[in-house]
Amino acid sequence: MSFTFINPESLGAPRGYSNGVLAGANANFLFIAGQVAWDQQQQIVSDDLVEQFDRALANVIAVVTEASGKPDRIARLVLYVTDKNEYRERMKEIGERYRARMGKHFPAMVLVEVAGLLEDRAQIEIEGIAII
Repeated sequence: MSFTFINPESLGAPRGYSNGVLAGANANFLFIAGQVAWDQQQQIVSDDLVEQFDRALANVIAVVTEASGKPDRIARLVLYVTDKNEYRERMKEIGERYRARMGKHFPAMVLVEVAGLLEDRAQIEIEGIAII
């Protein structure tokens, strides 16, 4: 089995990890590292949860695209949030952003509330698995 490391330029240079690892022979599995809402300079783009969700999902999709995939190849997403109540309260807005990027493709998903994330301003982090 071979591994290809996927690091889109738009996410900046990762430090101590890869944004994605493509593994396999025929049906390649892409393991997508947790993505937060940062830009190419690795700065969080907003303190708003919906904006952070949108950018984090865009960053996940950027990894998939860099590996020659499309959003509909995402098989699983794990969302880590620092405030599940705010997530619930803003689900309609989050859903609109989700559908704008993913259409009606709904992979297996889980949402986990955490005490905090590595990036202090991050309110959400999204990781995933795609089949390319």
